[in-house]
Amino acid sequence: MAKHHGPLLIDTNVILECHRVSAWKALSGGYILETVEKCVEETQNGMQNRHPETWINEVDLKDTFQTIHAVDDRRRAEAVIFDPKIASLDAGERDLWSHAFDRRDTWIICGPDYATYEIAVRNRMVERLICLDRLLGDVGWSGHTNVRKNFTRRWHEDAISKVYSF
Repeated sequence: MAKHHGPLLIDTNVILECHRVSAWKALSGGYILETVEKCVEETQNGMQNRHPETWINEVDLKDTFQTIHAVDDRRRAEAVIFDPKIASLDAGERDLWSHAFDRRDTWIICGPDYATYEIAVRNRMVERLICLDRLLGDVGWSGHTNVRKNFTRRWHEDAISKVYSF
């Protein structure tokens, strides 16, 4: 599959992992990044318990997104009606999916969590899932093999298979 040129929706874990492996510049330079306010907020949670070199500057982070979407209670409720599983997601993933269901464009989502995969499979949206390893490889970032297991192509493929087997 060719590199995606539409919006890429990313969750908090992707932001944190990219900063951990110094890949944020590659990802944000190669894609049209979008997220939700809650995911940006989650990148700042617990910062006082992290080493200063792992801190993510919120202002700089916001500048790298094309759009950071607000999600209100009405949109969350509509998403839960569409798929009740959304209510059990963590707040960032919940808002990201609540936002995504309203879209009609060619978005894809990177969120390495089984619950996200379950929602995509159940709603026939598997083609909208993508792993960070693939995204970074597609923009030519050589360090993509250093990402944690749940950000790899193998985990991605295994997760889809496991969810389909339920």
